[in-house]
Amino acid sequence: MKNILIVEDDTNINNLLKEALTKSGYSCDQAFSGTEAGLLLKMNAYALVLLDLMLPGISGKEVLTQIREKGSIPVIVLTAKDGLDEKVTLLTSGADDYITKPFEIQEVLARIQVQLRHASKEPEEHILSFRDLTLNRDTFQVRIGQEVLPKITKQEFAILELLLKHQKQVFSKEDIFEYAWKEPYMGETKTLDVHISNIRKKIKAVTEEEYIETVWGIGYRLHT
Repeated sequence: MKNILIVEDDTNINNLLKEALTKSGYSCDQAFSGTEAGLLLKMNAYALVLLDLMLPGISGKEVLTQIREKGSIPVIVLTAKDGLDEKVTLLTSGADDYITKPFEIQEVLARIQVQLRHASKEPEEHILSFRDLTLNRDTFQVRIGQEVLPKITKQEFAILELLLKHQKQVFSKEDIFEYAWKEPYMGETKTLDVHISNIRKKIKAVTEEEYIETVWGIGYRLHT
């Protein structure tokens, strides 16, 4: 169960949020001042923080700064100010989203779901490697050791990317084709076979080691 911290000095709003979130399957802690929020954040781990700005003691903006100094917990700011400058300032100060008061509880729940969904995504790896083979998604380069393979095409890169992402898996030609070409496989294997052959030639120009294994009757996988 995901734990959410509600930071809101208005008791009615705080209790309303807690009731709605609890009914939706979240566990909640309540803070009614910035100081109390700071203490709870030191003691507990939270999946998300709902943060009012106008708080007694430490202000909501100061609480937001403290949160950002320590990590990337999603923060949705609750604010009565709806001016564009205020919204821009909130987002550039580290808030992930904001909700203008008065709000509908359904909107709050929907925005919480969006933030939690984004937070749960694992960061995509930009560099994939297998033995001496390294694929860099940022530079669109494939290396064997320090040697860059020349003229790797978009489809060749995608084929290697798929195999390196799932290093023990055997992929059918259909699976590889649809991943690399982003279009339905129509049963024609020559195009894929030619690309596999080209990859092998480019690797062989650098090393005698085999990196792609043909699994007869099924498809391809990395050579173990």
